[in-house]
Amino acid sequence: MYEEPYRWVEAVGNRRQYLDDQLKEGTPVVGVAYERGILLMTMSKGTPKLYEIYDRLALGGMGHPADLERLRFNLLEMAHVEGFNRSASDVTGSRLVKYGIAPVVKQAFEEVFKAPFIVKILLAELGQKAGKDGFLTINYDGTFEEKSQYAVLAATSVVEQKMIEYLRQQSMVSLKDAVDVAICTWAVGDRAQRLALEDGEGHDEAKTGANQQLIDAGTLYAHLRRCMVEKTVECALLDRHVQGPSKYRTLEADELGTVFPTDLSPSLT
Repeated sequence: MYEEPYRWVEAVGNRRQYLDDQLKEGTPVVGVAYERGILLMTMSKGTPKLYEIYDRLALGGMGHPADLERLRFNLLEMAHVEGFNRSASDVTGSRLVKYGIAPVVKQAFEEVFKAPFIVKILLAELGQKAGKDGFLTINYDGTFEEKSQYAVLAATSVVEQKMIEYLRQQSMVSLKDAVDVAICTWAVGDRAQRLALEDGEGHDEAKTGANQQLIDAGTLYAHLRRCMVEKTVECALLDRHVQGPSKYRTLEADELGTVFPTDLSPSLT
């Protein structure tokens, strides 16, 4: 009888280790706010990672595609039911996360005899004007954080912190600025994840980040060129200047080529 709480805590600890292992090779996701709205960016090998949820809401995710699709469908259903029963203005990211998806993810994680969601989620919400945009990130255990200006997803909190440290040093006004910062931030995260996999957590570079190498533009562009050989760049916008209620649109290759850094543009074709 007295062993039951201990066994539950031990089981939850084992689930954390399992989920961390499953996410080690996941693809980072970056969300940044700029003057016109919000840019979401990632790379994939065919399965999309960025989606529209509602008029001013977009989703980015990493993890198992089936789990991500299931949670995406849940969010879509919640958003549209809320919009129908109340109004479009009542459909907010905070409401969907706090009273909808986060409790579902938390319950799945804590019920140790059922499969958890192998997924992390970034939900972006476009504000009515610049400076009012927001982000929510949800971990596989149902914990969530509200953020402004930018947010990231990566395999571990250590890698996410390295990406945030890089973002803090950047400024974004135009779409071109946002794309350049987002892809470099993605490279910081993806490179740090690969270093951790190749060298182990005890290696000095994996542990400290080797900050100079991680933020050097030439190093990041070289890493991006290698990744773009086998992966496709995904960029989606929540654009305040788009006419109509839905503010979501994707950046197609032609438009992406005009805002991509010159050193990387040939890799898009």
